[in-house]
Amino acid sequence: MSKKNTQEPINDAVDSTSKIEAIKNLIFGENMVQYDSEFETLKKDIQDKKEHLENYIDEVRNELMQSIDTLSTDVNIRITDLEDSLNAKTDALSEKKVDRRELGKLLINLGEKISS
Repeated sequence: MSKKNTQEPINDAVDSTSKIEAIKNLIFGENMVQYDSEFETLKKDIQDKKEHLENYIDEVRNELMQSIDTLSTDVNIRITDLEDSLNAKTDALSEKKVDRRELGKLLINLGEKISS
């Protein structure tokens, strides 16, 4: 008894599917094969273009990463050069600048030598 009840919904589903297929064949008829073919062609074309775009995106991403690395290296080199230049100029200024106390002592010694 329970087998009979469980088979009825399956039979109803099969009948519904076959009825839908019959209606579809009546409406579209021979054109259905052509529509399916065109849809498959469009699907393949879209898939090909998607793959092409993904490859292009990967190429652009790689080029951008290389450009960023190159730019980063150039910036680091320039910063190092600027630091070296700044340190050299600071050292040169330190050598040129004399301590005021030291200058005062030198002037006193010079004055004493002139007066003697």
